[in-house]
This record gives sequence, structure tokens and C-alpha cells, in this order.
Amino acid sequence: MAWTRYVAIGDSFSEGIGDEYPDGSPRGWADRLAEALAAREDGFTYANLAVRGKLLRQIIDTQLPAALELEPDLVTVSGGGNDLLRPGTDVADLAAAMDDAVARLRASGADVVLFTGVDPADSAVIRMTRERVSRYNDHLREIAARHGAHVVDQWNMDILRDWRMWGIDRLHMSPEGHRRVALAALEALGVPDAGDWRQPELAPLPTLSRGAQFLFDVRWARAHLVPWIGRRLRGHSSGDTVAAKRPTLGPVDLPG
Repeated sequence: MAWTRYVAIGDSFSEGIGDEYPDGSPRGWADRLAEALAAREDGFTYANLAVRGKLLRQIIDTQLPAALELEPDLVTVSGGGNDLLRPGTDVADLAAAMDDAVARLRASGADVVLFTGVDPADSAVIRMTRERVSRYNDHLREIAARHGAHVVDQWNMDILRDWRMWGIDRLHMSPEGHRRVALAALEALGVPDAGDWRQPELAPLPTLSRGAQFLFDVRWARAHLVPWIGRRLRGHSSGDTVAAKRPTLGPVDLPG
């Protein structure tokens, strides 16, 4: 399949937070995916409507209609992660909203790629969401099968449990994490000779003492978790003043 009109919708994951260009603007796996597809197809165009901090319903209500207006033939959809961080989130309601979104995209003729959540078992705080994430992932796989969508199964990408795949905030991927997700997306789409997200294998990280791990967790909580909770209590989002980085379809500047 050759795609020429690719649109990404979602939250900070698709916006590319944690993987920056030299000027500090976000790159991320979606840009990397677009670069790989553009190198294979003349006339390829790409838009990215994702905005950090957005909940799934916000993505569906604002980004989905804008994406459909662009008449894409490929759409990647990431959403629900910010919802699942909130206690009391109804996973079934979240899945129903995603099911409707994928149905609308598929009815337009676009191919769709979904992303399961990463297994948070090794995160001191986020692992409390593990059961919700697992249930939502099961729904996502069922939605993809029902509508003929593709899935990047991050839950089963063991490499993403390596902290070198993540930034200092432990919420957003590092450049290497984004690179591997882009390769996994190419694999899910069946693009040949795109590279293997499993490579290179990494040597195990040294094991921290319990005291060192506790200190690391405390510093992380002060620098990143507490401000995040504060924004939520005030009803603010990191994306409140952020606009989509690529609101219209356009050609991709290839690296090098």
C-alpha cells in the first residue's frame, strides 16, 4: 500500500514530546514515520494535529473532524493515556469513544493505526494504572480487529520497559524510544526493509540500591509528578496554549 496523505491525531505522544529538533521543537515517532514513508512515495504529504495534554474526548471532538476534512489515506490515532492516569476513568466508555472514532475514519476510506499503552509495571507511581491500561489495550485490539485497523502493540515491546527509552519525566519517550516506535509502526503497516525496532539490543542497566532508587523517585516526584497533579487540580493542561504543529498537509523535509 502506498500512502500519500498521512494525518496524526492524539496527545503528547504523537506530538513528539521528548524528541526534539535542534531548535527545540518536537519531532517524535510520527515525524519519523512520515519521513520514512515520504522517502518511499513521491507526492507524500503529512499533517500532525496532536496536542499535548489532551484527553480522548477532546481529541475526538476537535482533531478528528479536522483530520477528516484533510481527506487522508492514513491516520494514526493515539489517545486515552491521559484519561487512564485519572482515577475513576471508565475504561468501557473510553473504548466506546475510540471505537466510534475508528469507525468514522475507516468509513472515510483511510487506513488507521492504533497504539496500545506501554506496560507501566516498572514505574513507581504509574504502575497503579496497570490494570486499567491492560483492559483498555484489550479493547483497542478488539476495535482494530473489528474495523480492519493496524495496531502497534507497545505493551509487548519489552524494550520500552528500559528507562533509556524514556525522558527524565518518565512520561514521554526519549529520542531512542520515539525512533523504535516509528519502526514498530512501519512494521505494523507492513512496510518492507524499514529496520527492526528490536535492534540494537541494549546491555542491562545497573541495579540501583533501594536507597538510591527511593531518592531517584522522590526527585522525580518533586520535579514532575507534583506539578502535573497541580495542573490537574487547577483544571489546567500543558496543551492549553499549544496549537497543532502541522495543521495542514504538506511535504516532509527529509533528514540529510
